[in-house]
Amino acid sequence: METLSETRGSENSAPATVENSDNNSFLSADAFLLTATGIAAIAGFLYGYDTGIISGALLQITHDFSLSSHAQEWVTSAILVGAVIGALCCGKLSSSIGRRYTVMTVAGIFAIGVIGSGLSASAFWLGVARIVLGFAVGGASQIVPVYIAELAPPEKRGRLVTFFNISIGIGILTAGLVGAFMQDIWSWRVMFSVAAIPALILLVGMLPLPESPRWLVGQKRIKEARVALNMVRETDREVRHELRNIQKVHDKVERKAVAGWKDLKQPWMRPALFAGLGVAAFTQLSGIEMMIYYTPTFLTDAGFSRGAALHSALGVAVIYLVLTIIGKLVVDHVGRRTLTLWMMPGAIISLFLLGLMFMLDSHGQQYGWLIVTCLFAFMVFNSGGIQVIGWLLGSEVYPMSIREKATSLHAATLWGSNLLLTATALSLVNILGIGGAMWFYALLNLLGFLFIFFMVPETKGRSLEEIETSLKEGRFYPRQRSKQPKAVKQVDKIA
Repeated sequence: METLSETRGSENSAPATVENSDNNSFLSADAFLLTATGIAAIAGFLYGYDTGIISGALLQITHDFSLSSHAQEWVTSAILVGAVIGALCCGKLSSSIGRRYTVMTVAGIFAIGVIGSGLSASAFWLGVARIVLGFAVGGASQIVPVYIAELAPPEKRGRLVTFFNISIGIGILTAGLVGAFMQDIWSWRVMFSVAAIPALILLVGMLPLPESPRWLVGQKRIKEARVALNMVRETDREVRHELRNIQKVHDKVERKAVAGWKDLKQPWMRPALFAGLGVAAFTQLSGIEMMIYYTPTFLTDAGFSRGAALHSALGVAVIYLVLTIIGKLVVDHVGRRTLTLWMMPGAIISLFLLGLMFMLDSHGQQYGWLIVTCLFAFMVFNSGGIQVIGWLLGSEVYPMSIREKATSLHAATLWGSNLLLTATALSLVNILGIGGAMWFYALLNLLGFLFIFFMVPETKGRSLEEIETSLKEGRFYPRQRSKQPKAVKQVDKIA
């Protein structure tokens, strides 16, 4: 086994020869990193497609199986139940077998889930198959952002992790297009089963990719970690410097023998958990999935024609994708916290005006164009803001010693919030009306804005090890970071 001292010693000698010449000699390190990110992000496409396709397939399923409203809810929400389970389980799995093999396992479960859904003989078995599929969705949402973040350098991490978000948007848009234009060509069974193709591409595509160097260091496989880093870094100096920092953090963790769910309660880790899990919850409680799943229902209930409602839903999917791409391009320049704080006020105002329009025009005839404008504006500000950082923050803020468990909890919190919102949206509309429900979601967005302002630090341009160090030194929260230099000066004066 190679030790830290051996790694340090190599810095004073000639650059070490690494066995990566056969792995990616035809690609530069940056190109190989981009390729690895793109392949892993196929899981995001499957996430978006498999959660979104139910809206287009449900009409056929209801007809074929003569579903009651409760049976429709079972078929629709089963995938979210599976997602919570998958998110909680895949953290332990990735800790045991590695990030890469976990992604491959998830890809196989995706294929099994969609084929099982397509072959289901009844609504019950369709629900069971969608729970299996949900396990893959939840597992992908937990492991893929972590895998990409642990491969990426700090200055590119935000842009690369948000490839996952973009893939989700592409999947949602593809599901919307299939639901809108393939109704008379494909049966619902084909709509589900066709997703096995990208699942198999993901499974095969992961074969030549490297394992996470951080996981390899945790397994004391230092030489393999160096090879993995050399595949995605341009210079040996970058590799040595980063490997040294990873080992330094890991050695501290190993000395403290941190392991188990109990360690999530350690006081120094709480700020990261509070910030990360809070962002995960508000990512969904802000209303994005409610708009994606229920836009046609809301608009038809408000008097819009079926065609207008479906086209509006397609517009929602397009906006989600476009703004996610824009967010990817700017998040490493503007910053995670700053971008979200800029965008959330627009989402709050849009929801307030949307509720007002529904209050003034319950049948969507007089202010129909304003209702759609406010709906699209909300999607712009939400998709380009908090949705960009929801998975990204979860891959950045948690310390190495609890990263597998914390990211599992992060994904489970996000999916649990999604399930809560999805299961209560129509009931809330029945109680408060569509306008009142929009105002309620505006209030949740305001609470999310305040939470991020006071509790979520900026992680732009900081390595994962630097973020962990700020936790240990009590400089994690935004105000703590600004006050820390003064505290250091006071200590120096006393000394």
